[in-house]
Amino acid sequence: MPVTHEATEAQETDDVPTLVRPSLPERDVRAKRPALLGFVLKLDTLRRLARVISLLALDFAGLFGAIFSALALKAALLDDWNPAASLQETQNTISFAYLITALLFARSGLYAERATRPGLTRIVGSLFQTTVVTLIFALINGERFSSYYIFYGTLFFAVVYIASTRWAYEKLTGIVLRAAGYQRRAVLVGTGKHIEAVAHALKDAPDHAGIEVVGFISLAPRPDNGLRSLGTLDEIERVLSEHRLDEAIIADPDFPQVQAVELVDRCHQRGVRVRVAPSTMEILIHRAEFVPGQSVPLFELKPPVFDGIDYAVKRAFDLVLSVVILLVLSPLLLGIAVAVFATSRGPVFYRSGRPGIGGLPFACLKFRTMHRDADQRQADLESLNEAAGALFKIRHDPRMTRVGRFLRKYSLDELPQLINVLRGEMSLVGPRPLPQRDFDRLEDWHRKRYLVLPGITGLWQVSGRSELDFDDLVRLDFLYLERWSPFLDLTILLKTIPAVLSRRGAF
Repeated sequence: MPVTHEATEAQETDDVPTLVRPSLPERDVRAKRPALLGFVLKLDTLRRLARVISLLALDFAGLFGAIFSALALKAALLDDWNPAASLQETQNTISFAYLITALLFARSGLYAERATRPGLTRIVGSLFQTTVVTLIFALINGERFSSYYIFYGTLFFAVVYIASTRWAYEKLTGIVLRAAGYQRRAVLVGTGKHIEAVAHALKDAPDHAGIEVVGFISLAPRPDNGLRSLGTLDEIERVLSEHRLDEAIIADPDFPQVQAVELVDRCHQRGVRVRVAPSTMEILIHRAEFVPGQSVPLFELKPPVFDGIDYAVKRAFDLVLSVVILLVLSPLLLGIAVAVFATSRGPVFYRSGRPGIGGLPFACLKFRTMHRDADQRQADLESLNEAAGALFKIRHDPRMTRVGRFLRKYSLDELPQLINVLRGEMSLVGPRPLPQRDFDRLEDWHRKRYLVLPGITGLWQVSGRSELDFDDLVRLDFLYLERWSPFLDLTILLKTIPAVLSRRGAF
């Protein structure tokens, strides 16, 4: 039998063992870099160092200003205004407070690179933790306070100053990076429908403005989604190098585990970041509770309701803040009431019957913005409805009064719902209550949002308001229910103010 050339080579290999080195990719992050690449990486390190130093400096300035403002305000209210004394006391306390702030901010990733740096929610949470740690330390050291104003006063000003300076920093650096043409080039990996959904989300979300989706790699037959197909998963090395990609985004909750591990390894060998778009299960797992005593470890997914300590915290938050807001805004509320009464016939308040928690109806209070026959005329206006899904919205509603149009534009007509909060019928933050007409048109999966008290504001109001599709609004409600925390409520309340003032999507 003749021996082929291939067989001979195999036989020689068996007889004389040789050391075969596995081929490594040219851009393996573990390999030694050329001199030029090393210089570039040093520049990148300097850029990172500059980012951290600038953020540390901004946080120091914000915290220093917060402590000084709290002390100066207290002195002014007590007719003991002395800037020099306030400045000296600030200098005496800033070191420890700033050390704790910087450590907690670093732990929360607030000095990370732009793509992964969290926002307002994490800032508020970290500052609250700083306040608690500082208070406990002061009490342990035997400090005694006639009031704890210095702590919550500093917390208030710190949230305002640090959040504002960081917002300005993000905007300014974003402008600089865009002017320099900086964008992270990404490839989406997954199946058709998930690739399309993630691509649209990245395109529409301002937080991802620095991502350029170059194309996709589909595990299924190539879909027609308007994106460019870059190849198959087996060609990932070629795709990464040929298109100079910075990151790969797994856009499929059912991505095969073995292939995912291989993808991550091959990307990391080439210095390419890998990210995963969250799936429904990853959101739900945050409220999974371990069930012991089973032959197979099980986790129970509890319904997203507020009970026990969560309910007590949320209710106390609502009561305290709604009373404060009512007292502060009482002159404005009185002025609006007079304007409504003087400019059109009818009651000052409109009691809208709306389903609340569990679908139980309650009278949702609003300043009247329409003429008295508005409810009777709605059936004639259904053909003019501009909203999708169950909602009824008309941008130029003929039933609106002149004052009512102004109140709607700035959401001032919603302020009487603070009384609903005091009654326990609503919460400051939660899914918005819908009129009975809209409620009757909901699909079954929409009704999960009625497991909790409705809110005056919510993720709707800070995420696009009336510009969003109804199903997207409902999904925002679900996300709020799964991720609730007191810090999230506070963040939404703070973000509601610029959302209302900008009048984005309000009609």
